[in-house]
Amino acid sequence: MKMQETSVRWQAFASIDCLRHAVCDAIALSAGLAIAQRGRFDLVLAGGNTPRAIYRLLRDMQTDWSKWHVYHGDERCLSPNHEDRNSLMVQQVLLDHVPIPPQQVHHIPAELGPLAGASAYAKTLRNVASFDLVLLGLGEDGHTASLFPGHAVDNSADAVPVFASPKPPSERISLSQNRLSNAEQVIFIVSGAGKQQAVNDWRGGVAIPATLIRPAKGVEVYAYEVSLA
Repeated sequence: MKMQETSVRWQAFASIDCLRHAVCDAIALSAGLAIAQRGRFDLVLAGGNTPRAIYRLLRDMQTDWSKWHVYHGDERCLSPNHEDRNSLMVQQVLLDHVPIPPQQVHHIPAELGPLAGASAYAKTLRNVASFDLVLLGLGEDGHTASLFPGHAVDNSADAVPVFASPKPPSERISLSQNRLSNAEQVIFIVSGAGKQQAVNDWRGGVAIPATLIRPAKGVEVYAYEVSLA
């Protein structure tokens, strides 16, 4: 299946450290511009191991943390203190170490279950016209956030329930493709040779879930250990 591709800017990095620092630099630039222009910075965070190291680096950033507003692209329907929650990872690695006001940290209440949690988070997102920066990962199957291949696209709300996920747990909550696309800047963080087929499909015009994210200014892909030839 083919689809018209949005503008995609691919960048390959020689090491994982170079990639991580480049993402940090992009976050710093986006935050500085947003705070100068609007007095706030709206950031959507990705889960996963590569972002974990990036968030640890962010602790040393020189920024006005009081202007940051933090959101998540997706979440697993588990208890808040479960080790597989994205929110717990972000809290432990970043938020416990920087002075972002707690009321400006917007975790997805996935412990309520996919339907109630998605409804509650959609209400939270009504207060955000568009995001300044969205960080996303790419799965080996081409999924991003909790938008998986073969699942019906749900744009009924900003946050939508996910059932029967091919990756455990089966119940999740994800920002919809339209909400993730409503951003000034979107960066995909892609590392590991296992992502090569997904990258090949994307570059070949195959409609994997990542290609659903189509902001007006296109997306950037920061890649390591995958060939962009």
